[in-house]
Order: sequence, then structure tokens, then C-alpha cells
Amino acid sequence: MLTVQNVRLDPAARRVWVGPQEVVFSRKEFDLLHALMSRAGQLVTRDELMRDVWDTTFWTSSKTIDVHLGWVRRKLGDDSRRPRLITTVRGQGLRFEAEDLTAPARRKGMP
Repeated sequence: MLTVQNVRLDPAARRVWVGPQEVVFSRKEFDLLHALMSRAGQLVTRDELMRDVWDTTFWTSSKTIDVHLGWVRRKLGDDSRRPRLITTVRGQGLRFEAEDLTAPARRKGMP
């Protein structure tokens, strides 16, 4: 079981929950989410995603990742303009954030 922020992903059962609510993903959406969550906090390049999710080393379409990513974000309730879960690093790749970047910063020594 992977848990990052309020998202839980069970790779064996291929199930996902956002908070207490289960969310249904297509096969490729699930694979994309799993590829990102399994490397939470790390940058994942588009080449890595094409290899890991689509099992190819060539681009079938430059929009393949973007379209699937849009569906995943929508299902997770993540706004691409102010992302808290999946961040796009322009020209480099994507990152599933280990912490909510939109939450107010905590002061040193405060819980």
C-alpha cells in the first residue's frame, strides 16, 4: 500500500482512495498514478513514463501523457493551475509531491 498525502494506492488490488472515498481509474490512469506515487518527491521524466506506463521507448503522441494526466488530476481533485499533488516541472517531467505545497508553511517548532 502506498500512501502519499491523502491518496492511498493498493498496487496488488489496483484500487485508489482519496481520503475515505474510493476513486476508479482506467488501467493506464492507474499505471500513471502508480508510476508517480511510487517515486513521490522525485522528478519522473516523460521518457520514463512512456517506458514504464506505455511500455515503449518512442512517442506515440506528444499529448498521450498530458491527456491521461488531466484525467488523473481531475479524479484526484487536483487543480493543474494550483497543484497540490502532481506538479509539472516544465521541460523536465512530473513529480507527485510528498507534501501539500499549497498548505500554509509551518513555523519552526510548531506542530
